[in-house]
Amino acid sequence: MAEIKKIATNRKALHEYHILEGFEAGIALTGTEIKSVRASHVSLAEAYVKPEKGEMWLLGAHIARYEASGYNSHEPTRRRRLLLHRKQISMLASEVKQKGLTIVPLSIYIKDSLAKVEVALAKGKKQFDKRAVIAKRDADREIDRTLKSKNR
Repeated sequence: MAEIKKIATNRKALHEYHILEGFEAGIALTGTEIKSVRASHVSLAEAYVKPEKGEMWLLGAHIARYEASGYNSHEPTRRRRLLLHRKQISMLASEVKQKGLTIVPLSIYIKDSLAKVEVALAKGKKQFDKRAVIAKRDADREIDRTLKSKNR
């Protein structure tokens, strides 16, 4: 059984998009970046994935500089290459191009001492979809409260 340590999640992506299909991708990091990831100094709030020249790139992800590194530390928001199979890359790139979907990173985690990114093919939600989800969540919460108070 693989040991998985969740580092960061992109909660904004779950609010903004309908998730259609998820993939696990490796991520190419430098030495100071992996140390910073292990220390959980990662933010995916503004991150997105872009296919380019037969490769997938993670853009906008913020991995903080490693505190114990010297002057030649990494740039916190640099482009990082995602490691996927060729067929997955071509399928994702064609879906984005033809259907107008987008690829969003959902989480970063450590699996068997390797950094992985969970990326998903997603479709943007409209404003009324977001309001409906919030209304349903509030209604469920109210139902739970009334049931809990009656059981006392």
